[in-house]
Amino acid sequence: MNDRDPNVLTKTLVFAVVVEVATGLALIFKPALVIRLLLGVEASGMELLLGRCFGIALFGLSFACWPDRQRSVSTTAAFRGMLIYNALIAAYLAYMGTVGHLGGLLLWPGAILHAVVTGLLVRSMRVEPPAIEIEE
Repeated sequence: MNDRDPNVLTKTLVFAVVVEVATGLALIFKPALVIRLLLGVEASGMELLLGRCFGIALFGLSFACWPDRQRSVSTTAAFRGMLIYNALIAAYLAYMGTVGHLGGLLLWPGAILHAVVTGLLVRSMRVEPPAIEIEE
């Protein structure tokens, strides 16, 4: 990716959205598997219900964050929402792995992936979006 490519921000946001759609679907349909792989614990009862709720929220967030071709991506609420989500979930996953002493197979890869996406979103904000004329 070239820093001067005006599509860098859009491509980064689309990548983040696709990852969250997949995670959301996995949490909706197989919450116990995701919880075991992420946290290294077996889930039952309330954890499964909350896992599915989180999956539904991720799924909704993903569709809300899909880039709009008619607006500058870096100024949209979708961009800000995905940036804040990735930054906070990266920090929280790292916290759970260090202070919380939890960790499944995907905890650290998940924390790193979210940190990288956060970095890419921040880095891509520096790219000037192309001027778009909106017809009324």
